[in-house]
Amino acid sequence: MQPNTPPPAGEQAPVCLALTGASGAQYGLRLLQCLLAAGRDVYALVSPAARVVLGEECGLSLPRRPRDVARELLAHLGAESSAGRLQVFGESEWTAPVASGSAPLRAMVVCPCSTGTLSAVARGASDNLIERAADVCIKESRKLVLVVRETPLSAVHLQNMLELARLGVVVMPASPGFYHRPASVEALVDFMVARVLDQLGEPQTLLEPWGLGRR
Repeated sequence: MQPNTPPPAGEQAPVCLALTGASGAQYGLRLLQCLLAAGRDVYALVSPAARVVLGEECGLSLPRRPRDVARELLAHLGAESSAGRLQVFGESEWTAPVASGSAPLRAMVVCPCSTGTLSAVARGASDNLIERAADVCIKESRKLVLVVRETPLSAVHLQNMLELARLGVVVMPASPGFYHRPASVEALVDFMVARVLDQLGEPQTLLEPWGLGRR
């Protein structure tokens, strides 16, 4: 996408994917891989804490410049052919499209979502680009999915979830099911990613819908 070319509207508008410092970086990376493979344009936001988790859980060390981050993510996922579909923005890059409701956006997913980010979104903090982008989605009545990863959950966490759910935010704790008999960590990751893709209305073959194929 060229810098001066406005993004498409409606169903073809970009998806914003934010990774924060909760455990479960694999969920975010796999979701990014699936969105790019489906031909979706993606705006990616990576918090400083998420960089630490990506290193610890995935052995992925990201550079500082957003453009270099995009290149490193694509190489890690083996998705270099999707280079034109991924844009990464810094945490204080307030000129990014996601900072304003005037820019088209199909949906936003925070995956994984820390309880710190959950709290900030619930109170409308907007202290960084991830929080601002989420705030924009709420005020514009756009799809916002928070894949929260924490356990146990305190009353504070649950109250924040309740407040956001009442605003129409999809709160989706990272709690994969086992009815599909997963044989690997990758299968557990795919379970959650499939559910997120379902929320986005994105066709997926990672997980067969319950009841289909059972006779």
